[in-house]
Amino acid sequence: MAGLMGRASTVVKAKFSKLLDRAEDPNETLDYSYEQQLQLLQNVKRGVADVVTSKKRLQLQSDQLERSLVKLETQAREALAAGREDLARAALERKSAAQQQLQGLDQQIQGLVTQQEKLVSSERQLSAKIEAFRSQKEVIKAQYSAAEAQVRIGEAATGIGEQMADTGLAIQRARDKTEQMQARAGAVEELIESGTLEDFTSDQDQLDRELAQISSKSQVDSELERMKAELGPGGEQKELQQ
Repeated sequence: MAGLMGRASTVVKAKFSKLLDRAEDPNETLDYSYEQQLQLLQNVKRGVADVVTSKKRLQLQSDQLERSLVKLETQAREALAAGREDLARAALERKSAAQQQLQGLDQQIQGLVTQQEKLVSSERQLSAKIEAFRSQKEVIKAQYSAAEAQVRIGEAATGIGEQMADTGLAIQRARDKTEQMQARAGAVEELIESGTLEDFTSDQDQLDRELAQISSKSQVDSELERMKAELGPGGEQKELQQ
């Protein structure tokens, strides 16, 4: 049972693949692939933009911390000069914390710079591949269109196309019907001449036609006798010898 189901599945897949192949238009497939690649390139560009935005935001925070370090340094000196060692210590503690935070920001910024460089490199490579694919796509589409036109012209010239095949069948049927009608007309004419069928379009009936045939035969016999009399005895033989 499993083997039967497997074979049935294979047959269904084969038929579906055949139908899909008939319905598939290479031009549409290539254009769709090109659009998907362009979409991927847009995603990469958005990724680069996001990384740059994040890097700029961290750089702004880093600039603020650097200004804060200078300010805390100044406040510590002023407090110490005023005899407030406690305030100077507090300012220096804040400065130390800000320096640690600044070091962390610098590491994050450097990581974003590295990521940005990789994304930009990937974007350039992908752009080059997409451009090469676009050129190849247009060449393939042109070749397919030319081959398709050649096939259609060949089918039209040889009559193997579906439309021309239908036309050929129509012509053959018309010829068959014409020959059949001609044969029927000949048979009817022969039957009318033999008297089997009566021609209702004529004003002569069967008796009139038979009398006409007898009269025609009698006229032919009379003409023949007249010619014999004009030639005289042996005249016919002489005429034949001449």
